[in-house]
Amino acid sequence: MRKLILGSLVAATLAGMSIPAAARSNVDFHVSFGPPAAPVEYVPAPRAGYVWVPGYYDWRASRYYWVAGHWQRHRPGYHYEPVRWVHRHGRYYYRAAGWRDVDRDGVPNRYDRAPHNPYWR
Repeated sequence: MRKLILGSLVAATLAGMSIPAAARSNVDFHVSFGPPAAPVEYVPAPRAGYVWVPGYYDWRASRYYWVAGHWQRHRPGYHYEPVRWVHRHGRYYYRAAGWRDVDRDGVPNRYDRAPHNPYWR
């Protein structure tokens, strides 16, 4: 009986650990028509230690939805790339926003021995 309970606990633990990995996915979707023109958005005065994230159109419930701009805390060694809609082959593809490594070598600058390597391509 003890082995059965122990085996069940191990199986439940392993199954529980695999669920978050299976839940993650990258979905590449496209829209046949582009987003409307962005409304005029007034950018507030700069704030120390923060980056202004401009507003953008998101795709929700089969239509474009405007998301207003906001402040995000600055991450040293990274630059912020805002949301983009890329037109390719007659379709519009969503490119998600996020923090990208400044020299694009895949190593965060706080761990990089050469954080601003001019020879990296």
